Amino acid sequence: MGFALYYLVSQWDEVSQAVKVIAPTSIILSMVMVAAGLGFGTLSWIIILNGLGPRVPILRGAQILLVGQLGKYVPGSVWSYVMQMELGRQYGVARPRVLVTSLYAAGVGVVASLILGSFALPIIVQEHPELLWLYLLLPIGLICLHPKVMTWLASLVLKVFRRPPLDHEVSLGVVAGALGAALASYLCYGVHLFLLVNSLVDPDFGTYILLTGAMAIGFTAGLVAFLLPSGLGAREAFLIAAMTLLLTVPEAVAMTVVSRMMMTLTDIVAAGAAAIAVVIMRRRLAAEGSV
Repeated sequence: MGFALYYLVSQWDEVSQAVKVIAPTSIILSMVMVAAGLGFGTLSWIIILNGLGPRVPILRGAQILLVGQLGKYVPGSVWSYVMQMELGRQYGVARPRVLVTSLYAAGVGVVASLILGSFALPIIVQEHPELLWLYLLLPIGLICLHPKVMTWLASLVLKVFRRPPLDHEVSLGVVAGALGAALASYLCYGVHLFLLVNSLVDPDFGTYILLTGAMAIGFTAGLVAFLLPSGLGAREAFLIAAMTLLLTVPEAVAMTVVSRMMMTLTDIVAAGAAAIAVVIMRRRLAAEGSV
């Protein structure tokens, strides 16, 4: 959490200047959509987790993911997976199961982002032709999401960790639910960016499609740029490329900084809220047990 807080403080001067030109209503609604996007992303992760084994309560699953993913702000996003595995172990969820869940959630996210990103690709690729190679991941991702393939791969990872293979096949409903939640997450992030841009220009629905696609591709680019804290810089490059079709370069840079700040703040607040909720629940259960 310290790295995330440091990022907030270090970027505050730029953000405070950019916020002055954004309507207060847009800021509030944009933050709400960031929270909704994070919520759908969390739901996607929990759907996969519960599809791989005994059901984990939503609140507990959310804590494992939301607190653990703060590790993405440490250079080398592998720390996010390490933290999630350790948190899962503390709550009785085997490390390999958490790792498989996180890897598959990342894969589902990539597939969802490439599907939505294809709508903005013809425009963004003019500035970033190197993005085309990312679409080699789409057919691979779709194959890996097949229930039989997903079950086999999950069992393979469990075998590497000397754990028993899955005793059931991952259902099509799990795959569809996780993918649907991931798509909903990116759509919410697209609305978030649309609301920010709306403070400077009068965008139309086509602009929303462009911004959503750029945001989605940016997340995948940030995942590939795993040596940077939370893919810092990779996502912003694509957002700026898309927004310069509507805004000046300084305005586009300002909006990306504000967007990043909102997401970082939401990550911190959500992780804190998840941790506090579990503490409250534990105390309530302890009090009931002592009666």
